Amino acid sequence: MSLIENFRNIFKIEDLRDRILYVVGVLMVYRIGSYVTMPGVDASLLTSQQGDASSLLGLFDLFVGGAFSRAGVFALGIMPYITAAIIIQLMGAAVPYFQKLQREGEEGRRKINRLTRYGTVGITAVQAIGFAINLIATSPDAIVVTNATFIFTSIVVLTAGTTFVMWLGERITDRGIGNGISLLIMIGIIAVLPTNLMNEIQTTNNAIIVIIELAGLALVIASCVLLTQGTRKIPVQYAKRVVGRKVYGGTTQYLPIRVNAAGVMPIIFAQSIMFIPSTVGTFFPENQTVQWLTAWSSDFTGITYSIIFFIICVFFTFFYTAIAVNPKEMADTMKRQGGFIPGVRPGKQTVEFIDNILTKITLPGSLFLSFVAIMPAIVARMGVTPGFALFYGGTSLLIIVGVALDTLQQIESHLMMRHYDGFMKSGKIKGRRRA
Repeated sequence: MSLIENFRNIFKIEDLRDRILYVVGVLMVYRIGSYVTMPGVDASLLTSQQGDASSLLGLFDLFVGGAFSRAGVFALGIMPYITAAIIIQLMGAAVPYFQKLQREGEEGRRKINRLTRYGTVGITAVQAIGFAINLIATSPDAIVVTNATFIFTSIVVLTAGTTFVMWLGERITDRGIGNGISLLIMIGIIAVLPTNLMNEIQTTNNAIIVIIELAGLALVIASCVLLTQGTRKIPVQYAKRVVGRKVYGGTTQYLPIRVNAAGVMPIIFAQSIMFIPSTVGTFFPENQTVQWLTAWSSDFTGITYSIIFFIICVFFTFFYTAIAVNPKEMADTMKRQGGFIPGVRPGKQTVEFIDNILTKITLPGSLFLSFVAIMPAIVARMGVTPGFALFYGGTSLLIIVGVALDTLQQIESHLMMRHYDGFMKSGKIKGRRRA
């Protein structure tokens, strides 16, 4: 009854109700658009190999809610925007111009967003060419116009579709409950879950095995929640300051360092690298050598693929954590605010102390994250259908867990701000403070 009451509380708050209904409406537009077939394509003659869940193209199709295999106008979804954002973020760690923009506050953020949009258009145009060439090679009967016309229309339509999806995500962020881009990806992943679950039930045809698989999935989800929420708290003591008649400081607070500070980015980086042979293969569908390399790198259930993928994930976890977390900046901020770690001198020793702790917690975090990344391959080799196996780990599960927790926190803050109990009254969701 408490959960039902919490849902009622949401609709008692007019502003929160309007925001949620707005998000639902935008997500419906996005899902409807994924079923609109591109001009020049006969949907009834499309072959189904693009949606093969055992390939990386099938994984890409999962992120766009099946629009890729249906040759929809949203076939590339929001993934080009994610790629552009990653490139801009990496350049911010190496290029002085982007470092300057990151320090300029709101104005710099607007410029970075503008450059990300321009990069999205360019990346989408290039990927649209590969998509068109691959579709012509794999489903020539479905193309009802000339090849040159189809390639041109694909560039225009797919670029416009991705730009529109990007705009929808920004509208959710501005007028909804935040996490617009992430919500679009999550809804695309969840949209294909019922179909893959039904395929698993029909293929297995054994209720006990299905129940065991669902119990295992629940255990993996719980582990991902622990990985996402896990932090190492470093005690920080603040010195007392007398301002007028008031005394400030003199309290002990904690500096939280996340076990998985890199989030889902290492898996995305690793999959981007594994996507390279498949991307090259779309441009050369007749080359046997390229197609052999594409087939090898596209089978995510292969042992060699899993080992390489695991190693790349561990490497990028350390790499992205080094970019995202700066111990020197933490130590400088702490020093300016009059804080210090008990038993550690401010300055260089504080930087070394934080860096040492960060390294110690990043190692097990990276190993666990990499194990989650190859979990779909493990369960697929145990007999689970490839489509349903993708929900046992990897990017899809981490995105669902991460976005669900962030969205829950947004709703929680609205409820608590208006003196309502949130969903996680007895939980430990970040952002909630116990009275």
